Amino acid sequence: MSPHNQNVTRGYGLLEKFLAKKRGKMADSLIPLDYRTGRILDIGCGSFPVFLIDVNFAEKYGLDKVDNKQKDVLLNRGISFLEYDIEHQNNLPYQNNFFDAVSILAVFEHIEPKKTLAVLNEIYRILKPGGICVLTTPSVWAILPLKIMAKCGLVSSTELAEHKYAYKPLELAAIFEKTPFAKENLQSGYFELGMNIWVIAKKS
Repeated sequence: MSPHNQNVTRGYGLLEKFLAKKRGKMADSLIPLDYRTGRILDIGCGSFPVFLIDVNFAEKYGLDKVDNKQKDVLLNRGISFLEYDIEHQNNLPYQNNFFDAVSILAVFEHIEPKKTLAVLNEIYRILKPGGICVLTTPSVWAILPLKIMAKCGLVSSTELAEHKYAYKPLELAAIFEKTPFAKENLQSGYFELGMNIWVIAKKS
């Protein structure tokens, strides 16, 4: 992929690729090594799927609502890309029990809160028993710093304008607990000085 096609978000942000790599590194650290021989899906992977390119998995799948014009290039890197809008299309286009891991990084905040439960239920459906969902999202403490960074051109103002909600860990836990994911299989925490939240949920 040529450098001019490596914009990871819609809209300009000087730090977007750096921040995407930081999120990806955090998510990667949360996935056990014994999952890597299986399949991973990255929901909202972006036009330049930094996380999928960097992560070590036998089979890699990505989907995003923005069409990717370089599907063949991604396929050569071992990534199967599909254009798909998880907020406005009902069912994820994969069979039951298909993936060992599903990542949804800096995407949850872009989904209408009333639709997040349906998305998590679909993630549960496509995960294999024992499979894990890894989620990251900005915390409520990140709202003001992100607005300042957008005005300075450090993050994408286009993306920031589409944020629907900023979560606290307890709010995320409450949503997960309404899904088939068991409460005892849920872990969460902060990273990047409390600016972001990570969540891992394991399918029983």
